Amino acid sequence: MQCYGPEAAEFTGAQLTGRTVRLELDRERRDKYGRLLAYVIVDGARFNDELLRRGYARLLVIPPNGKYGRAMLDEELAARRARLGLWGAC
Repeated sequence: MQCYGPEAAEFTGAQLTGRTVRLELDRERRDKYGRLLAYVIVDGARFNDELLRRGYARLLVIPPNGKYGRAMLDEELAARRARLGLWGAC
């Protein structure tokens, strides 16, 4: 597992266990490896952004998807500047 992966997995489990989530798809449903590409929506907000905002994730845009790429990049850059999560630990 990558640096800060266990912490990210623990946070995600604590936040999502027992909650209803919705997946929002972009232009392509799957990447070339068959992985589902989706935004995770909880209570009307993208959980992906929360992971980026707290430094639990790195942004990966897989074209042609990228509907929220700019907003998500802004979240990651703010976490980097603040050295949150993986940006301070790894």
